[in-house]
Amino acid sequence: QVQLVESGGGSVQAGGSLRLSCAASRFGYTTTIGSYCLGWFRQAPGKEREGVANIDTGSTTYYADFVKGRFTISQDNAKTTLYLQMNSLKPEDTAMYYCAAGRPSYSNAYCRRADAYNYWGQGTQVTVSS
Repeated sequence: QVQLVESGGGSVQAGGSLRLSCAASRFGYTTTIGSYCLGWFRQAPGKEREGVANIDTGSTTYYADFVKGRFTISQDNAKTTLYLQMNSLKPEDTAMYYCAAGRPSYSNAYCRRADAYNYWGQGTQVTVSS
């Protein structure tokens, strides 16, 4: 069982930046998640959850069109923490952001699917004002 804890959310003005972190642990101990499908998802009030970015087991990354060029997904060298650097934030980026980890897969197409993920964090709120 992997536990994921997000942090780094907050309120910023349009054009600002935030860096979300997602720390992984197992039975209270930091654990590596580098081989998993790793992803960031978001859900705004009244809207369905949507995929933002992911990294597959081969470290291939994917970005949704609405964040491409503004957000960057990455991991720390120890492969215990997942990040999402968010630049040039827009009011439409306002949402609860969730990190997730799933089975290892070299298929980035597979890692884009929400049902590829069986571990989810509790979410961190990002609010962007105009």
